[in-house]
Amino acid sequence: MSIRRLRTEARYSEIVVHGGTVYLAGQLADDYGVGIEEQTRQTLAGIDRLLAEAGTDKSRLLSVTIYLKDMVADYAGLNAVWDAWLPAGCAPARACVEAGLYDGDARVEMSVVAALP
Repeated sequence: MSIRRLRTEARYSEIVVHGGTVYLAGQLADDYGVGIEEQTRQTLAGIDRLLAEAGTDKSRLLSVTIYLKDMVADYAGLNAVWDAWLPAGCAPARACVEAGLYDGDARVEMSVVAALP
C-alpha cells in the first residue's frame, strides 16, 4: 500500500495519506497574539485547508488530539469555537490535554486523523 506525503519538510510532513486514512501534523494558529477563540478558529481553518488538499473534510474526522496551554483558562473558549465548527453527528474520538507548546504565546495545537471518502 502506498504512502503519500504532502508538504514535507526535513522533520515532518504536514499531511500523510495511507490506506484510506489522512494524518495531519500538529496544527497551530497563524497569529499567537490573539486569544484562545481566535487561535482555535485559525487552527481549525488550517485543518479545513489541509483536509481539502488531502481529498477529505471535517465530516470524516476519526480522531483529534488537542493540546492546550492552560486547560482551566482555555477549555471553554476552545469548545465554543469547536462546537460551532464541527458538523452535527460528526464528532471524532477526541482527547484534550494541557501541554507546554513550543511557543510561549501559542494556546492550542491539534493533531488530526481523518478518513478519505
